[in-house]
Amino acid sequence: MITRARIVYHLLIAIWSIVVLWQGFEHLRVRDSHRETTIRRARDISSTLGVVVFSQRRFGIASKPRLETALKELIKSEELKGIYLLNTSGEVLVSAGDPPEIEMVGVSQSGAHWGIHTVTVINLVDLGANLQPDGATNPPTIVLPEPSPPPNRGRDGWPRRGEPPPGSLTNSLNSATNINRPDDEHQDGRGRRPEFNREPGERPPNRMPNSFGRPPWMNPEDFKTLIAQKGVHGLALVLSTRDLQAACNRDLWVRIIIAGFAAMAAVGVGFGWRTLVKSSEYEIRLMRASQLNTHLREMNLAAAGLAHETRNPLNIIRGLAQMISKAPSSSEEIRNKSLEITAEVDQVTAQLNEFIDYSKPREVRRSPISISTIAGDVARALKSDLEDKSIKLELPAESLMVNADQQLLRQVLFNLLINAIQAVDVNGSIQIAARKENHVEASLEVLDDGVGVPAENRQDIFRPYFTTREDGTGLGLAIVRQIALAHGWEVQCLPNNSKGARFRIARMELAAPART
Repeated sequence: MITRARIVYHLLIAIWSIVVLWQGFEHLRVRDSHRETTIRRARDISSTLGVVVFSQRRFGIASKPRLETALKELIKSEELKGIYLLNTSGEVLVSAGDPPEIEMVGVSQSGAHWGIHTVTVINLVDLGANLQPDGATNPPTIVLPEPSPPPNRGRDGWPRRGEPPPGSLTNSLNSATNINRPDDEHQDGRGRRPEFNREPGERPPNRMPNSFGRPPWMNPEDFKTLIAQKGVHGLALVLSTRDLQAACNRDLWVRIIIAGFAAMAAVGVGFGWRTLVKSSEYEIRLMRASQLNTHLREMNLAAAGLAHETRNPLNIIRGLAQMISKAPSSSEEIRNKSLEITAEVDQVTAQLNEFIDYSKPREVRRSPISISTIAGDVARALKSDLEDKSIKLELPAESLMVNADQQLLRQVLFNLLINAIQAVDVNGSIQIAARKENHVEASLEVLDDGVGVPAENRQDIFRPYFTTREDGTGLGLAIVRQIALAHGWEVQCLPNNSKGARFRIARMELAAPART
């Protein structure tokens, strides 16, 4: 049975563990789902940001102040906390909003970087390079400070001969990259660039292209350096995770509650199984006890019948012994032996009578009786025993009426007084006290000043055949307890205040006063 119980308990623990793991994996799945939703939201914002950056570029160049102003308009919502445009090295070209919770300098991998309260989504794709309407691939947007005023122009609106086109763009590029004017190989004999060698009034061969390309006076290495330092190669979005954390916390509490209910269910099933096992054990014990009780009842009836049948031969033996002791021809020795036989037969007969009395079923017939009246009757029956030891007996002063069986209550008092008379010395004292405990219950006590009962024997003294005297039968107090249980009383052996013993019968039902 113990092994089966352990298997059930281990199975319940395993099922609960599976539920906890399942809820844990479900929480991780929900968290990942919310994170994926946040990443998709970041992608949508980056698409909008690409349109904004493309709208701010002119000839492939965007003004940093204008970009910052446009980006600040995008971060007014609670969700978006910061926007950062990055170059190839991860350095910030344009920033707007709160700083991120990670160090972005040197970041070379795109993706989501989760902090405590925010998430930083980095995209290393060249922002705005594929947003041309004609589908052409263009260099990334170059972010420069606000350009200086343009140089003097001719009457036709184009730069004068010997000036690089346009002046504001060239000055910005030179100041941004510290690039000097081009080498002599890019000039003609008059110190002019070949592409600008034209006569007065001559139109340039081609207008400035719509997209930004490498200026003719800038070598490819410098142009690559410019693209790497000032070109927008990626962006970083700082998004608030407050809603995500709130959703995850709600889901976590739901999972914890489910795990708690699963634990309560497992504990309930465990207690139910334990109760079922104990109920089965109790049923088996009750069945065995019932069988044993039936067997003991049968044995009790058989023993009572045997004791009853044994008294008849004992009476015959006692009568014959008395006849021999009284015969004139009997010697003094025979008479003494006959008297000893008579005494032994009387002792065995007394034990048989107590055994028969103990084995009788107790049928209680309650009626209102007076405790003082019953005590007086018992005292008169034991008057000779009291006088032999000069014992002083004190009867109850108050006459209390209780509902009890008269014969059984008389037997209880008789056994308790016999026990007290045998315990006290010569000139001892015994007291019978009755008092009202409350308006429905009373108690009866028998006190003596004898040797008393040791504390370790006060519970065992009511067991059958337990006695501390050599000539005792051990059934007198057992009968008292049997009668008390039949009435629903409580009987106790307590120490007396000075010395001796105190037997107390409590929870005696008071009789209702007679109506006049």
